[in-house]
Amino acid sequence: MSLRIDVPGPLALVQDLGRPGLAHLGVPASGALDRPALLLANRLVGNEPVDAAIEILLGGLSITALAPHWLALTGAAGPAVAGHRPAPLAAPFLLGPGETLEIGVAEYGVRYYLAVRGGVDVPPILGSRSTDVLSGLGPSPLRAGDAVPVGAPSGDIPVIEVAASSAPSQGEVALRITPGPRAGWFAPGAWQALVDAPWVVHPSSNRVGMRLSGARIEISAGRELPSEGMVMGALQVPPDGEPILFLADHPVTGGYPVIGVVVSADLHLAAQLRPGQRVRLLGRQG
Repeated sequence: MSLRIDVPGPLALVQDLGRPGLAHLGVPASGALDRPALLLANRLVGNEPVDAAIEILLGGLSITALAPHWLALTGAAGPAVAGHRPAPLAAPFLLGPGETLEIGVAEYGVRYYLAVRGGVDVPPILGSRSTDVLSGLGPSPLRAGDAVPVGAPSGDIPVIEVAASSAPSQGEVALRITPGPRAGWFAPGAWQALVDAPWVVHPSSNRVGMRLSGARIEISAGRELPSEGMVMGALQVPPDGEPILFLADHPVTGGYPVIGVVVSADLHLAAQLRPGQRVRLLGRQG
């Protein structure tokens, strides 16, 4: 059984929970940026948490069922039509043979997650079916005409009509941060500038990192930092003084100092931030 991609939209990727624990081999964790949305979509159709789904950037995807499939759409919010019927968000729905699901442009958030009962059954690489856009590991981005293989269901479909779920915020979003390992590399007052400034998401942001525009964070150390390990959520400050928030496909090492780290519980909020949206960084230095 499979689904056919008719129109992929700007970017449609196969994603699961990623490849954790391989940074010592130079392999990023990758995986879905909005993990709660992925987990909810899988739960709605009776999948295992580790099953793969489709991460859809901004919408614009059209997909046709070649056999009947139960689907669920979560994450971003916007119009969707399944076989000429409105498709619900955060609720399972049946797409019959020959019927097409059309996902409109997201009105809230950035990334949709489309789960199919049985999971997207592409071959795993290093234990994951995720596409890593930085290293190129995993399946290629989905293209028009691609057949998306679907695995066998592993359990009963849950009796859920609509899950409790809210659309991503369009307003200012707060991300909690903890101090990073290189506080001594920054000028006095740099941490206060970080948490006081209203930041704006730069349009060049992607799955590797989210650039923040706003105040300039001054680096005082007059020396070059040797490359060192980086974690998801690290706020790395390059010479221009505007932080970069490392996301799922970030490099495992970096050569710019890290002033803070976004707590893991808030990273799914960063996954749905739109270019131009305001961000506040909340935290105490110690």
